[in-house]
Amino acid sequence: MRVKVLSRNPDDYVRETKLDLQRVPRNYDPALHPFEVAREYVRALNATKLERVFAKPFLSSLDGHRDGVNCIAKHPKSLSTVLSGACDGEVRIWNLTKRQCIRALQAHEGFVRGMCARFCGTSFFTVGDDKTVKQWKMESPGYGEEEEPIHTILGKTVYTGIDHHWKDAVFATCGQQVDIWDEQRTSPMCSLTWGFDSISSVKFNPIETYLLGSCASDRNIVLYDMRQSTPLKKVILNMRTNTLCWNPMEAFIFTAANEDYNLYTFDMRYLTSPVMVHMDHVSAVLDVDYSPTGKEFVSASFDKSVRIFPVDKGHSREVYHTKRMQHVITVKWTSDNKYILCGSDEMNIRLWKANASEKLGVLAPREKAAMNYNQKLKEKFQHHPQIKRIARHRHLPKSIYCQIKEQRIMREARRRKYVFLFHLCFILVFVLTKCWQKQCCGSSVWECVRGASVSYF
Repeated sequence: MRVKVLSRNPDDYVRETKLDLQRVPRNYDPALHPFEVAREYVRALNATKLERVFAKPFLSSLDGHRDGVNCIAKHPKSLSTVLSGACDGEVRIWNLTKRQCIRALQAHEGFVRGMCARFCGTSFFTVGDDKTVKQWKMESPGYGEEEEPIHTILGKTVYTGIDHHWKDAVFATCGQQVDIWDEQRTSPMCSLTWGFDSISSVKFNPIETYLLGSCASDRNIVLYDMRQSTPLKKVILNMRTNTLCWNPMEAFIFTAANEDYNLYTFDMRYLTSPVMVHMDHVSAVLDVDYSPTGKEFVSASFDKSVRIFPVDKGHSREVYHTKRMQHVITVKWTSDNKYILCGSDEMNIRLWKANASEKLGVLAPREKAAMNYNQKLKEKFQHHPQIKRIARHRHLPKSIYCQIKEQRIMREARRRKYVFLFHLCFILVFVLTKCWQKQCCGSSVWECVRGASVSYF
């Protein structure tokens, strides 16, 4: 005689304390859960809807500048410190934790064209319309001390941009040419040029630190190697490139912000065509910056909006705008991958969340588990029509919406024109072929054209 006995371990279902949750035994056999996919779809739909409900990306506005914000720089060591330069020559240092300005100084006469922090974070550099390069201490001067730069370099032309080497005491400026400077010298170590137009931006590669790229006003993007005295490569686009940014995780990849409303991601080994063209802006793109992960980048445009693009996608996943925000001149992605800073014409620096629906602060373990579960559900059902429509929907200002609609009509008209020209060229080739054949001998050209058209269509 065989007897079956139920044997259960109390550790599987008995709580350790009264504050713990009740343990419920679960059998994950798919045959016992025939409606599991349907329930998961409903959960994914609800999670997508709640994500759009709680999407409130704007955090705060840092006001204090008396003119438009022209450039922003990140502190390489401190997440809470940000530097900004304005069109009236003023530089301000901000504490993002307190959301206050902790220091203000009059750096230049005229615009602050560019600024960058030293790799160790002890000082920063600025260039302006007064043809000078100035190095400043990051710390405020002591009581009774005057606000003076550590070093001042007087140049022959206006400098339009500056960037510091990621490891060495070397920085690069651009204007009429690209100059490589040593911090201890008042004359450049070497000067690099390719063409005769002014250069608007220069950036060091964060991985291959001896490489740098520049954007010129003659529609060129030029790549240089500090170890050589000549430029490496050059690519010419249809319109002028305002700035570029290197991918911090892939040494060969960079993205250029162009005047033709698009951003172009290039592989420097194959410059014949871009890896990806990112389209969504309706006006000139003025600035671009990568996230620390290298998977996304943020762009600032003249159309008064900020957009976040995945590196491998042609369209943006997020667009940020406010009623008061004017032309966005500069943008930066913070080093902790959580926030975005943008500076615009109306003298404000705005702080945004990189993930619009992310909850800030400390999360409980159950909250983290629920968040990860919902994220996986949204990824599983992301191609279902209803979920895809809700996840993609974004409210746009009327001006941007109308311009997008107009550009869509223009693209469709160009497509129809190219299709018509293709058919016309094919007909002409067909006519010439018929004319060389014997049955067209003795016939007029018009009869050949009519016969070929009838035969083609």
